[in-house]
Amino acid sequence: MKYDVTVIGSGPGGYVAAIRCAQLGMKTAIIERYPVLGGTCLNVGCIPSKALLDSSEHYHTAHNRFAEHGIELKDLKVNMPQMIKRKTEVVDQNVQGISFLMKKNKIDVFHGHGSFVDAHTISVAADDGKTQTVETEKVIIATGSKPIVPAAFNYDKNRVITSTEALNIDKVPKRMVVIGAGVIGLELGSVYARLGTEVEVVEFQDRVLAGMDKDCGKELQRSLKKLGMKFYLGHQVNSVKALKTKVQVEVQKRDSEETFSLEADYCLVAIGRKPYTDNLGLDKIGLSTDDRGRIPVNEHLETSVPGVFAIGDVIKGAMLAHKAEEEGVLVAEWMAGQKPHINYNLIPGVVYTWPEVAAVGQTEEQLKEAGIPYKSGKFPFKALGRARASMDVEGMVKVLAHETTDEILGVHMVGARTADMIAEAVALMEFRASAEDAARMSHAHPTYTEAMKEAALAATGNRALHI
Repeated sequence: MKYDVTVIGSGPGGYVAAIRCAQLGMKTAIIERYPVLGGTCLNVGCIPSKALLDSSEHYHTAHNRFAEHGIELKDLKVNMPQMIKRKTEVVDQNVQGISFLMKKNKIDVFHGHGSFVDAHTISVAADDGKTQTVETEKVIIATGSKPIVPAAFNYDKNRVITSTEALNIDKVPKRMVVIGAGVIGLELGSVYARLGTEVEVVEFQDRVLAGMDKDCGKELQRSLKKLGMKFYLGHQVNSVKALKTKVQVEVQKRDSEETFSLEADYCLVAIGRKPYTDNLGLDKIGLSTDDRGRIPVNEHLETSVPGVFAIGDVIKGAMLAHKAEEEGVLVAEWMAGQKPHINYNLIPGVVYTWPEVAAVGQTEEQLKEAGIPYKSGKFPFKALGRARASMDVEGMVKVLAHETTDEILGVHMVGARTADMIAEAVALMEFRASAEDAARMSHAHPTYTEAMKEAALAATGNRALHI
């Protein structure tokens, strides 16, 4: 059978692209090298990490806040195997949901490693050694990414681990070293810090979350320090040595000869991810990757080979599941003759620590670099009645607006439920709203979203009402 389109990879970008193609009347196939669908996000990324983040936050709240709420507990303890079991069940339910969606949309699923024979033929090699061939008119490459682990770190999946293995530790470690203060390192580091692990974070940059708003990074670091997390900013890791029951990490202060050693039960390497195109056969169709391993594409996400598209982590841009989803829809609709568009500036970024961090649009640094005149309004969570009622007083909302037109250029949040709150900012910015527009909207009281209104008021002539 020949397909109109074949998608290689079943992560959020791939499976959403396949569904949209099928909705638009294309005969669609999807190839997945693992036995289950869902890619990194559903199996070893977004979904399981959020399950553990929630579980660890429940424990931390019970341990540290229940007494103040008038709730008394005896014999509170962490049952790590049950926590991991629940996480696995959440993953299984989500994965089964993707399989159902494939059947519902009449998408044929092939399990095995897909690689190009030519631009219209893909070989699928299954684990049992059997190979089959898929004939297709068009192809969408959605093979995602994998963690970056330098050879000097001696990654052994036992003591030196990545996010994948960190999701399955069945006993709370006494100590953990995290290399990298980005999203993954801080999220998973905070999971174990909440459960009682002594977590030390080593970061080459001078701040956490280097790609996000500086004030947000400072706010989050302050909160994570209260959890007991220790930070070595402006430091590099020279070597990681795994022993039978522990790991030794040699650290050097940047621009200095000073070195010291950290010892822990585990070393979590979280310094970023790289596109996964191993054995994809790109050379067979005349495609090559750039210096960072990404596949070059045009504005329609089509490669230099007509009919072959690429989306998600294998192309330029932020490695975000929802960015990949938007790209999957764009490609499907472009193939169908529609005129879709993505505004990459308005794809939000979220860090699911507690407090959460969420952002959309430009940072102050980006606006300064571009020479764009702007004004800023900030409002702290501690001034919110809702935040005081729930004891979630850490964080703030910052609204950046154009100095003369008042158009909202960026919104940056730290606090409870900001992962959900950021959608308001995205919607406002999609419609080119001004800070005045946001300030004039009625926000229910008491809610966390009032911080958005107050920050917008602060950006329009320092008019915040509750501070």
